[in-house]
Amino acid sequence: MAEMKFEDALKKLEKIVEDLEKGDLSLDEALKKYQEGIELSRLCSFRLGNAKKKIDLLVKNKKGDFELKPLDETKIEQ
Repeated sequence: MAEMKFEDALKKLEKIVEDLEKGDLSLDEALKKYQEGIELSRLCSFRLGNAKKKIDLLVKNKKGDFELKPLDETKIEQ
């Protein structure tokens, strides 16, 4: 599953949630889908974490020069 692209994992996770919300799966099927969903959720979270680490911001310092700084997630509007 680690080879899967983020977008594909997210689509598959959305489908699993939709299937589970319908409520017409047997207990065994629901448990299998739930387990797969947890794995996909972890994969997506891991990929997002790695993407955040790669984001840098170009900011102007007090001297007027530009420098790269890591993204400060506390200042992101949600």
